[in-house]
Amino acid sequence: MNPEPPASLLVLLRSALFNLLFFGLTAGCVTLGMLMLPLSRRLIRRYVQGWAKLMLWLLRVVCGIHVRVTGREHLPTGPAVLAAKHQSAFDTIVWLALLPDPVYVLKQELLRIPVWGTLARKYGAVAVDRAGGANALKRMVREAGAAAAEGSQIIIFPEGTRTSPGQRVPYLPGVVALGAAVGRPIIPAATDSGVFWGRRSFAKYPGTLTVAVLPPLPEGLPRAKLLAQMQEAIESESLRLLPANYPLPVDNSVG
Repeated sequence: MNPEPPASLLVLLRSALFNLLFFGLTAGCVTLGMLMLPLSRRLIRRYVQGWAKLMLWLLRVVCGIHVRVTGREHLPTGPAVLAAKHQSAFDTIVWLALLPDPVYVLKQELLRIPVWGTLARKYGAVAVDRAGGANALKRMVREAGAAAAEGSQIIIFPEGTRTSPGQRVPYLPGVVALGAAVGRPIIPAATDSGVFWGRRSFAKYPGTLTVAVLPPLPEGLPRAKLLAQMQEAIESESLRLLPANYPLPVDNSVG
């Protein structure tokens, strides 16, 4: 784990205000969203995307976290699989604001959360049961393929969990199966979000957070080679984005 830098009183106060607004507004939006369940998925999608844009605005205004997106030319507008680095809760928000019809692949446990899980299912989230074996993987691929057939962009975090900046873990092979199901090149994406909003951090540190959308991976590669190229592209770019002299975790060589 990376040692978290000491937070000033101003950072702590701004973080507390952001958390208060984030959880309060999110609870209100979810509750109101339940009243929208009879409406079409398109309208619910716009509602959820509006929430995401509001949260990014709060990050900028309250916490001083500005978001820079590079490689916008690689952002898909139609069916696609986007494999994204996952360092922060920020990563579960930003793609809602960047893509026209994003659908996240989520842990099945998250969809069991009362109220929120119901709204997420209506929105189109794809559940994955990581303990379910081959049948669970097939179900995930089938649901994601159906969403992509309707024009959605499938967002998956191939690490399977949040990691600290600079930490490497083996990527899960399900992302390659998703790419094959959708029939489009996989688009990798890197970030340094964990520097500003850590995975278990209360403090939100000001600065310019970067999301880097990378060129699509080559088509026709064997699965193992495709997974290796994906991991190398995402990890090397995420490492490059870190500030100079950023303390890397001891287990940086894992994977």
